[in-house]
Amino acid sequence: MEFTYWASPLGPLLLAGEGESLSYLSFPEGKGRIDPAADWVLRDGAFVEVKTQLEEYFSGKRRNFELKLRPQGTAFQLSVWNALRGIPYGETRSYMEIAEVIGNPKAVRAVGAANGRNPFPIVVPCHRVIGADGSLTGFGGGLSAKTFLLALEGG
Repeated sequence: MEFTYWASPLGPLLLAGEGESLSYLSFPEGKGRIDPAADWVLRDGAFVEVKTQLEEYFSGKRRNFELKLRPQGTAFQLSVWNALRGIPYGETRSYMEIAEVIGNPKAVRAVGAANGRNPFPIVVPCHRVIGADGSLTGFGGGLSAKTFLLALEGG
């Protein structure tokens, strides 16, 4: 696995994967932070397209990502992550709404757990998921990062 860092407005984001296929994007802080494994190889020039699209997103020029992703998760997690990609830029959804989208309305807590394990925050917009009462709930990159991303999108 190769990795590099990209200097975002939220701090250095870890980008990891193989070739131009992204396996992980990690915030510098928070409970979802990923550190490079001992056998990962630092390649400063890796993930050029990922960096370009992130730059466009943070500058307000990109609303959707078109990247090669290599998600690894259970069938349930993959269904949640796919549903997250359907949340439009600048909008939010509740955990209950995501559970309904995947056809499992009783799986609200499981949706929350899958959301928290999203390996591609920002790209797969887990920050757009909020509590049913409109409150900002936990976020792997920290609530300040979630607040920043929602404000960036005008949500």
